[in-house]
Amino acid sequence: MRIVFMGTPEFSATILGYLAEQHDVVAAYTRPDAVRGRGRFLEPSPVKSLAQSLGIPVFTPRSLRDEQVVAELAELQPDAIVVAAYGMLLPKAVLDIPRYGCINVHASLLPRWRGAAPVERAILAGDEETGVCIMAMEEGLDTGPYCVCRTTSVAGKSVRELTEELASLGASALLHGLTMVASQPHPFVAQSDEGITYASKIGKGELNLRPSDGAEGALRKVLASSDAHPCKVVVCGRPLTVLVAERAAEQHPPLACGQVAVSGKRVVLGMADGAIELASVRPDGKKTMDAAAFAAGIRGSKDATMMWEEFGVR
Repeated sequence: MRIVFMGTPEFSATILGYLAEQHDVVAAYTRPDAVRGRGRFLEPSPVKSLAQSLGIPVFTPRSLRDEQVVAELAELQPDAIVVAAYGMLLPKAVLDIPRYGCINVHASLLPRWRGAAPVERAILAGDEETGVCIMAMEEGLDTGPYCVCRTTSVAGKSVRELTEELASLGASALLHGLTMVASQPHPFVAQSDEGITYASKIGKGELNLRPSDGAEGALRKVLASSDAHPCKVVVCGRPLTVLVAERAAEQHPPLACGQVAVSGKRVVLGMADGAIELASVRPDGKKTMDAAAFAAGIRGSKDATMMWEEFGVR
């Protein structure tokens, strides 16, 4: 099948790799190079990097509503347009181009978690399972019917681990879905009208730990965090990013909400309904370290107040 692919992050690149092995991918559309790092250098998306290595022409329009962009896309004469975390809505003029339509690899079990951040929202909500759906795209936000769904468990997985698993599941489901689309007249099933939820983008600072968080809620924030949306906290006056944490054993006496216990190689934060123990952190301006190294620095500070607080709040 002649395919135009649209995607941006590593999730998308994984799917593109599988797709290019079995179909004729005539072009890859992705977001423009982004400014990264302290050097403010331009960095291509994972999809652009992979497509270039595979010899696939790359397009990086800032909008799909430009008439010239739409005309160039139509000239490619795709049988289908495959979309996976592209980060841009497709207007009707684009949706109408391919004969088999535009097909989306969406990382949730629709109609749950329509929208921009389905993996993070599944983790934060404490969902037991999630998955991917192969969906026919409409003008509405993730409202189209689907033909294939694959599921997996959520519990204990970080957003990186879960996203990597869903990318592999999505690639397999997509290849099966494209076979169905090409061989069956009506392979899609409408989404249910019940259980609809929306996965809004993760807001700035949304994953920062707060003393009022419950222990489980705090651990979900850590699991849902990433470089783009870090889980931040201030411990004994020191801002840091929490990379790994776990439920702490019961403290004697119990820690009050907002207290921190630094004992031996352990750093434990008192939450609203229990405590969590930090395992791996990255203090601002420093490299990643385990909790034991951070604890050693706290114990050596004479002015350390044994409290923790929400990052950015004084």
